Amino acid sequence: MERVLILPPRVTETGLAFADAARRRGLDDAPVLVSDVVRFEVEFRLFVAAGRVLAASRYAVDGELDLAASVADPRCAEAAAFASTLFAAGMPELPSAVVVDVGLLAGAGAGGPEWAVIEANAAWASGHYAADPDGALDVVLAASRPVAGIAPEDRRFLRHLPAVSR
Repeated sequence: MERVLILPPRVTETGLAFADAARRRGLDDAPVLVSDVVRFEVEFRLFVAAGRVLAASRYAVDGELDLAASVADPRCAEAAAFASTLFAAGMPELPSAVVVDVGLLAGAGAGGPEWAVIEANAAWASGHYAADPDGALDVVLAASRPVAGIAPEDRRFLRHLPAVSR
């Protein structure tokens, strides 16, 4: 039985499910992200603004919490270099201030380590782990501007708030 990871693509939706291929066919038309189940050797959190990594931290090794600042793990620089390719022309667009988790896939081929995106997160909702707090804060502040200060290219990432009645 094929196992896949299915996630809703919006931060406001919750839940994830592992499902076999037959169950996937029963999904409605709601957009979802589907991935093979993978294992990461090491995972990094990157705080990115205007396509540049301003802060980075290792946060897991072999699926276990294991924090290290970028100066303590030279692979943080490799993770940042990989992340810079995510903002190249032709790649799916991300908000100008965002947190991206990336990792080295376990059991990568003979060609060497294989980097992959784990997920993109809202900067204001992401722990900085062992990343430089000043760099992380700069990204959080860039992502948390008043609506009037949001750049036109980022406006499509805004969520409309529901009306609240009291």
